[in-house]
Amino acid sequence: MGLLLAHNRGMNSYPDIAPEMEPEAAPIVYEQPLNERMRTFLRLEFLYTQATYHSESASPWSSRAAVSSLLEILAITARGDSRSDVLKELERQVNVLKEYQTKTGVDPSRLKSLMSNLVKLRNDLSSIGGNFMAPLRDSEFLSAVKHRSAIPGGTCDFDLPDYSYWLNRPAEVRSAEFDTWMALIRPLCDGISELLWLTRQNAKRKSEMAAGGIFQLQFDRDNPCQLVRITLPPDTDLFPEISGNQHRITIRFLNWLDATARPVHIEVDVPFLLTCCS
Repeated sequence: MGLLLAHNRGMNSYPDIAPEMEPEAAPIVYEQPLNERMRTFLRLEFLYTQATYHSESASPWSSRAAVSSLLEILAITARGDSRSDVLKELERQVNVLKEYQTKTGVDPSRLKSLMSNLVKLRNDLSSIGGNFMAPLRDSEFLSAVKHRSAIPGGTCDFDLPDYSYWLNRPAEVRSAEFDTWMALIRPLCDGISELLWLTRQNAKRKSEMAAGGIFQLQFDRDNPCQLVRITLPPDTDLFPEISGNQHRITIRFLNWLDATARPVHIEVDVPFLLTCCS
């Protein structure tokens, strides 16, 4: 577990960066979940991030986007017991970290911090009970918005005058009310965010080559993979199309032309970074 290893860097470990230097563009990372639980976690992380981002803007249009993300979170969590899945995975991760307490080369303060955070997230999620989203699902206001959202343009002012009234209230009032709604789902989403962070951090990247634009890999059956990450340089015009399951994957690289043309499979060798998260 690389994130637990002790580090001893000197003050001059990093080169000086001249003030006029432009920051390098970050590489592009594509993720592919390989089981249903990981798909759910990634979708909830995406929607939670989107809702949080839009909720920080005073614009009524951003409030619309934030509410839409919140309603999608409710729709996903209604299809299964996400809380139970997160609690089980938090407990598993705590037990995994306990095994590192007696190992050498591990930063004890880092380990303690990680374990404390996981235990807190587990306790927070456990304490809210299984019916923690009931106030959101029972809200007539949110239910009306959800119902009309299924219709193209169904949340126009003439369709939902009460929603229009809410959107025209002062930004601080909308923000405070939305924060109240978000507080109900935060224990679940914070737990998912931490689990996904651990999953990504604990995996090692490896340089690979897709011969003729195609790469195939079979995983060890005793250590199945649940998330694949493909890293490409920011200036590339290629993107991966990933298919498979927790035992094997196939990656095809396609060339992006423009929005009016269909991407085409390339037949040249493509170097990339592969991260398999178990």
